[in-house]
Amino acid sequence: MLGRNPSHFWGVVLETPDPLALAEFYSSLMDWKIVKDEPDFVAVAPLGDNVEYLAFQRSPDYEQPTWPNKAHKQQMQLHLDIEVPDLDRAVQAATRAGATEADHQPQDTVRVMLDPDGHPFCLYVDTAPL
Repeated sequence: MLGRNPSHFWGVVLETPDPLALAEFYSSLMDWKIVKDEPDFVAVAPLGDNVEYLAFQRSPDYEQPTWPNKAHKQQMQLHLDIEVPDLDRAVQAATRAGATEADHQPQDTVRVMLDPDGHPFCLYVDTAPL
């Protein structure tokens, strides 16, 4: 047990060659605000007093992951899942924000999207509780 309490921050950090540009993409996509803006580290978080964040750390040698995974290519290390009320409208909004729809789509109820740096993320409509 880490000894954490509900007010301690937690988040996910993605590598990128341009932290501010990727933060602006996710800020627009999620309607979150930029809460930290340093040259090599930028973070976005939901509006309000939440403890979760999504951050972007400069990595000059960043290599885009392949989707789906391919042998001897940069593998996807993680992906974000984003629940949406309407899949088609969410895909359109994500595309307008700068994402692209991945060629490989393994499920009918999920759309794999790629952010401007090639990180995969999934848009889905929840059909059952976790």
